[in-house]
Amino acid sequence: MEKHYTLITGGSMGIGLALAEEFAKNGHDLILVARFTGELLKAKEQLLPYGVEVIIKQRDLFDPQAAFDLYNELVSEGRVVEILVNNAGQGLYGLFEYTDIRRELAIINLNICSMVVLSKFFLKDMLMRGRGRILNLSSIASKSPGPWQSVYHGTKAFVQSFSEALRSEVKDRGIVITALLPGATDTDFFRKAGMEQSRIAQDKDQLADPADVARDGYKALMANADMVVSGFKNKLNVWMSNIMPDSIAADNMKSQQEPADGEV
Repeated sequence: MEKHYTLITGGSMGIGLALAEEFAKNGHDLILVARFTGELLKAKEQLLPYGVEVIIKQRDLFDPQAAFDLYNELVSEGRVVEILVNNAGQGLYGLFEYTDIRRELAIINLNICSMVVLSKFFLKDMLMRGRGRILNLSSIASKSPGPWQSVYHGTKAFVQSFSEALRSEVKDRGIVITALLPGATDTDFFRKAGMEQSRIAQDKDQLADPADVARDGYKALMANADMVVSGFKNKLNVWMSNIMPDSIAADNMKSQQEPADGEV
């Protein structure tokens, strides 16, 4: 009998690892993709009690060629990806005039280009089989311009629009595409983005639990939902962003994301 896998990019920590746990709890065999072998091995060990197969693949998706190589390797191994979770993503904090353009281009490659490559090839396979699911990690950042994280917010706006467009294209062909929109979550995101000093990161009590985000995403995907905003406060923020002019939404986001000490 052909074995089917759930592939999760960025699956070794944070929301990605929480999603891996959620899928494992529900009996899904997994392929986890991340940059560092050590973190992947730790994640695999953590998932062992669930009794599912966990395959790890070390790939640096900051380089889109790695996405091509990953797909080709899995095909050569005969792995069938029934569910694709495009979770890998990163941000960069700071005023755009001062941030590192090379780093920003790498983030665009990770958040957009590698996600598009994997979606293209695995979606084609799903369409040939007449079934499959894709969960894309969008963000409430997709719904509002984001001063101090202008590139990150822009990439998530792409992910959201891309997800909604693909869903419309394939909705009558047995494929489910769902966007998961978390807000600020208690992960390593803030450290990697260099934004621990931001107001939003300082308010630890308001950070979501990755397990709750993962649970919301899994339920939405299995319910064939088009999107899910995780958390009541985030739902309210998205609703507000949808009704107010972008200029006001941008100013509101600026006040949340600027440094807590007021220094630039």
